[in-house]
Amino acid sequence: MTKRTLLAILTICSLLACACKEGAKTAPKEDSLYETLEICLGDRTLTTGYSAAISGVQTVEIRPQVSGMITDILIEEGESVRKGQVLFVIDQTPYKAAYEIAIANVKSAEAALSTARLIYESNKNLFEQDVVSEFDLMTAQNDLTEAEARLALCKAEEVNASNNLSYTEVRSPVNGVASMIPYRVGALVNSSITQPLVTVSDDSRVYAYFSMAENQMLDMVQQYGSLNNAIKQMPEVELIMSNGEKYEHTGKINAISGTISESTGSVSLRAVFNNRNHLLRNGGSGTIIIPVTVKDRIVIPQSATYELQDRVFVYKVVNGKASSTEIRISPQNNGTEYIVEDGLQVGDIIVAEGAGLIKEGTVIRSKNQKVTEPSDTLKTEEGLE
Repeated sequence: MTKRTLLAILTICSLLACACKEGAKTAPKEDSLYETLEICLGDRTLTTGYSAAISGVQTVEIRPQVSGMITDILIEEGESVRKGQVLFVIDQTPYKAAYEIAIANVKSAEAALSTARLIYESNKNLFEQDVVSEFDLMTAQNDLTEAEARLALCKAEEVNASNNLSYTEVRSPVNGVASMIPYRVGALVNSSITQPLVTVSDDSRVYAYFSMAENQMLDMVQQYGSLNNAIKQMPEVELIMSNGEKYEHTGKINAISGTISESTGSVSLRAVFNNRNHLLRNGGSGTIIIPVTVKDRIVIPQSATYELQDRVFVYKVVNGKASSTEIRISPQNNGTEYIVEDGLQVGDIIVAEGAGLIKEGTVIRSKNQKVTEPSDTLKTEEGLE
């Protein structure tokens, strides 16, 4: 045997030895133990989260009703304001002049009406004495009617001028909190400005708007019987704020849209929260948490399942071996457990962990041997002994 041949034989033997060692490492142990679970009925409170947009119960964009230059801003940005409080003042000079002119026109019209009435009364007496003709009487009557109309017009113009003057003081229509102000003293504004002078939001209570998938809405209707019953009977909801903290007050769902969005296939809902401490602000965001309590249902850990082509399976332990079984689960879950609607029965044994690493027919030896308490009969017999 040559030296080269001997070297080749030694190399092959070394490779075979390594392969055997690797095979020994990866081969499953015959005495592997698995966590198992005996199926029984239980109660659970499951929670589902929905992204929500927060809005004050009343949010008003305040715009001027007359044109002019801002001469005074009487609030600070972010300040709490009261209903009827003056927020801005628009140059009042031209509107005061128009109001004074309107008052003068009313006085002039009143004087003209008084004169027309005197002339009519005089012509009426003269007509009865055949001093003036019927034409003169009718002319005096028409002049009186015209004077009355002129006075009515002047009074309407006075009211309009008075309103325009009052509009130069821009007031808040609601209680709330002021937004940022995009205008400053000296800015020229009118009723058609793109940005409002300020937005006032009444946030003593806030609405949280969120959407729910159509199938979830149908499940809810079937559970409660109707949308109205759902609104009345649904439990209080919680709000997780954008910083991850839970809001101190719970809320109540008080409105559900009667239509489904064609673009998203979802239904809009609204929850209302007390916000007397003004922690939540208009335009904010959060997550609505809806709890659902189920009773006497089969609940299993999600770690006991695996998915294949959008179908969910577990491994039953049948005659000591793993048997793949398809199950149907509820769409509602708490992120760690599933509610099983079909496929399992009370008393079944399943593999509780690592279902995705097991194969069909794997021998299952349980880590947790079930311990049973002695029956009352046995306890009584032991006591007698």
